[in-house]
Amino acid sequence: MSKWTGTLIGGGIGWALFGPLGALFGAYIGSMFTREASIKGAYFHPRIEQEEIHYKETHAGDFAVAMLSLFAYVSKSDKQVKSSEVQYVKQFLVDKFGKSNAQDLMYLYKEILNKDYNIVDISSQIRSHMNYYSRLELLHILFGIAKADGIIYPSEISAINEIANSMGISTKDYNSIKSIFIGDSNQAYNILNVNPNDDTDTIKKAYRELAIKYHPDKVANLGPEIQQLAEEKFKSINNAYQAIRKDKGF
Repeated sequence: MSKWTGTLIGGGIGWALFGPLGALFGAYIGSMFTREASIKGAYFHPRIEQEEIHYKETHAGDFAVAMLSLFAYVSKSDKQVKSSEVQYVKQFLVDKFGKSNAQDLMYLYKEILNKDYNIVDISSQIRSHMNYYSRLELLHILFGIAKADGIIYPSEISAINEIANSMGISTKDYNSIKSIFIGDSNQAYNILNVNPNDDTDTIKKAYRELAIKYHPDKVANLGPEIQQLAEEKFKSINNAYQAIRKDKGF
C-alpha cells in the first residue's frame, strides 16, 4: 500500500504514534507520512519516556488508530476471529466511514489482528491523551461493531467492559451506552440512567445532562465521520427521552 486512499487516518496523527499504540502501528503508518527524522525515530521506540514526548490534540488519525486497536481486541475476545466477523467489520467501516476510508482502516485492522498486546496499556494511553467525550464515542462504536452481526456475545461484553474500565469510563456512562445496544423493558430509562419511578424533574435533569455530554459538537475535532456517529448516539438519547415522556405523560 503506497499511500492512504482515504482521509480519516490522514486527518492528523500525533500522540497515537508513540507509546503502546505506536509500537503496534508505527511501522505501518510511519512509512506513509513525511516527518522530521527526530520524530520519525520515536515511532519505533515504545520505551521512550513519556516526558520526552509532546502530545498533540486528538484528531481523526489518532482516533482511528485507537479505534482499530480496540476493534481488534473485541474481535479476538472469543479466542478466534471468524471470516464473517471480519466481513462485518468491513461493512461497518464502509457504512460509517466510506469506501476509501474503510480500505485504509481494514488494512491496519487485519495487521493488528495478528499481534498480541496489552489492552490495559493501550486503553491507558488513550485515557491519558484523549478527552472524555471522545472516549465515550469510542465506547459507543465498540458496542456498535460488537452488535454488527445482530448479537453481542458475553465475551465481547467482557472485553468492552475491560476497555471501558481502563479508559476511565464511569459506570453510569458505560451502562447508558450499553443500554442503547442491549435493551429490555426499561431500555429508555436505562439509557438516561433513571428509574421508572423517578419524578419528572429528575428525568428532565438527567436528559439535559446527557444531551450536553453527548452533543456531537463535543467531538467536532475528530472530523465529520466521527461527528456523524456521535449524532447517532445523541439521537438515541433523544428517542429514549421522548419514549419516557410518552410513557409518563409529560
